[in-house]
Amino acid sequence: MAGEPQADCVFCKIVSGDIPATVVRRGGRTLAFRDINPQAPTHLLVVPHVHYANAAELAAAEPEIAAELLVEAGEAAKGEGLESYRLIFNTGADSGQTVFHAHVHVLGGRKLAEGLV
Repeated sequence: MAGEPQADCVFCKIVSGDIPATVVRRGGRTLAFRDINPQAPTHLLVVPHVHYANAAELAAAEPEIAAELLVEAGEAAKGEGLESYRLIFNTGADSGQTVFHAHVHVLGGRKLAEGLV
């Protein structure tokens, strides 16, 4: 069921503590941790505790948590000392989404190329 933890979801397992991660920030309804395959010197993932397949589903079902995800992404970036950073939501396999649990990538720590990552 949407919103409920999924037994086969790696991000649900990270949120529950069943899979370790390098956590940089815990919010009441979100978790920020380092990406295991960083694409920039700072590459964080911020995920909601609730499970929705992507950001669009999360925003439609629980807009207040979607907004909190953005606030927490900004706070995580600030906590990493980033003044400039990029936020990325991938939605669907063709966009590069590999974990189907809503999440935002926070990239920074160097000048990022203009255009798409």
